[in-house]
Amino acid sequence: MALLIGGVAVGQIVTLSIVLLTPPPRPPLYRLSEIAAALDGQLVKPRDGHPLIRAVGRPPAAGVASAGFANAARLELAGLLKVSPDRVRLLLDAPLRPPWAAPFPGERDAPMAPPRGSPPLGPRPSFPFGDLAGPIVGDFKAAVRDPAGEWVVVAPQADPFPNAWQGRLIVWFLICLAVLGPAGFLFARRLVAPIGAFAQAANQLGRDPGAPLMELRGPAEIGVAARAFNNMQERLKRYIDDRTAMIGAIAHDLRTPLARIRFKVEAGSAELRASVDADIDQMEAMISAVLTFVRDASGPNARTVVDLLSVLECAVDDAQATGCEVELQSNETPEVGGDALALQRLFANLIDNAVTYGRRASVSLRTEDDTAVTEIVDEGPGLPIGELERVFEPFYRAEPSRSRRTGGIGLGLAVARSIARAHSGDVLLQPSARGLAAIVRLPLARPSDEFQPQSDHRRQPANRKEKL
Repeated sequence: MALLIGGVAVGQIVTLSIVLLTPPPRPPLYRLSEIAAALDGQLVKPRDGHPLIRAVGRPPAAGVASAGFANAARLELAGLLKVSPDRVRLLLDAPLRPPWAAPFPGERDAPMAPPRGSPPLGPRPSFPFGDLAGPIVGDFKAAVRDPAGEWVVVAPQADPFPNAWQGRLIVWFLICLAVLGPAGFLFARRLVAPIGAFAQAANQLGRDPGAPLMELRGPAEIGVAARAFNNMQERLKRYIDDRTAMIGAIAHDLRTPLARIRFKVEAGSAELRASVDADIDQMEAMISAVLTFVRDASGPNARTVVDLLSVLECAVDDAQATGCEVELQSNETPEVGGDALALQRLFANLIDNAVTYGRRASVSLRTEDDTAVTEIVDEGPGLPIGELERVFEPFYRAEPSRSRRTGGIGLGLAVARSIARAHSGDVLLQPSARGLAAIVRLPLARPSDEFQPQSDHRRQPANRKEKL
């Protein structure tokens, strides 16, 4: 409201200043003696008007100057030219003199015709300009017919655009714009800056749920919205932490009854112990996988600027050390923000999944706009279209197309997607020409992102794995 009132007040002040400081120019005045001299062929420069242009052409229409001041001026012009009045024509833009065209000091209006039956007027008084009818105000067109029958036409030169008065107005408005523009920019920036802070806070919340709360600043309405946003962020973080802690506690507490069951079956037969021990081992493996999933789902640890190619090289080297056929192809070194160890677990899970079900894996890295894209392609049987999303559900295994001898419990892809989404990215599966392709998209690190100091492995590519 203050900005609106201030803008209206400044606008009114500017308008008033223009009216007072730059009044419109006085209309041009042309004396009949000057017009007569121009029609006579002399070079005339009017004292209070624009230059007169003389040409041979069509005259003004007859009958337009028939009464009042225009007729008196035409008769006076004929007298100055010493020709018959029917050889003179005069066209005025405004036949009646405008109210602001007051006579100059010493000038008197042209005498009006006396009423019929009244006594004749005395001799006409003399005028300081030498014209009985007075000067012509504004544009006009005067013509006289020469003895050869051609019409000589005289008219003022057209006013250029912009003229002096219009130029002063333009300069005045430019000065006002130069003065008010920066102030308006600062006001607008102050109003929209909190909106940009909202967008940055929302983006940071998607990248890191544990990000610092948004700073409360700006107008009162923005402060209310900022407090609501911070409260929402705190509730979301508390909700996620509570559910994650509950799942982790349940999974951890299940180990105690499993240990008691293992001790109790020791008194049974060897066949019974072998059967129960196998089930207990499977349950303990599932509990360990659940705890790992909970740890990864709770979000990444300390975030730094990470060389993604270095992370992939570490994951590929670990897979090759166990005898897996994995190759890495990349000519780019994109940088992302996040937890290097969590990202390495992500790619290790996907590479292990590709090698287990597809015999060998091919890893490639490229950059698309502001996103780093990693593609892991295997040579396996692939998956039906309807299973491409279901395999990301925890504990789901696509048995019709995957071997039961793998021993997996269905958490590898869920953990990989959880880590990727904690880094504002995602993992998708899609069929490829050779088998199945896992595509990981992660946003590139931006200068505006807040991270801890970067590790030295980004500056020494030859020692990427050791630094990680």
